Amino acid sequence: MVDVLGGRLLETCGGAWVEAEAVLQNKVVALYFAAAGCSPSRDFTPLLCDFYRELVEQARPPAPLAVVFVSVDASAQGMQEFMHQLPGAWLALPFHDPYRHELRTRYHISATPRLVILKPSGEVITDKGRKQIRERGRACFQNWVEAAEVFQNFSG
Repeated sequence: MVDVLGGRLLETCGGAWVEAEAVLQNKVVALYFAAAGCSPSRDFTPLLCDFYRELVEQARPPAPLAVVFVSVDASAQGMQEFMHQLPGAWLALPFHDPYRHELRTRYHISATPRLVILKPSGEVITDKGRKQIRERGRACFQNWVEAAEVFQNFSG
């Protein structure tokens, strides 16, 4: 993730700060572009939360997956309200970090929600994560982890 989020501090849903490299190393990273005021975001978020819980919080060993929320909210308050709905282990790019806008441009985000799945190197596995989760559920993660070349004792 050095190419994409290297040198950045990310915020946890609990308000703590962590170094991106430390928490994203050897993981498939999902950049979740969403907003509190977006009806499709509010519709998809519970599905993504369940997907995450099944793979990371409930699985043993946990899947090598990290979700980074990239808010497209109009205000920091909107972002914070949205974050209260998210699993505690999710991370977020701070609202006032101008890099949020650069990421939107880099990944051609014109509508939300959008789930971009990345290898640890930052290379895109798919920009259709939302569609794949809706169509295939947890089964899509096995393809992501294989494409990411993250080798761990994960059996999806």
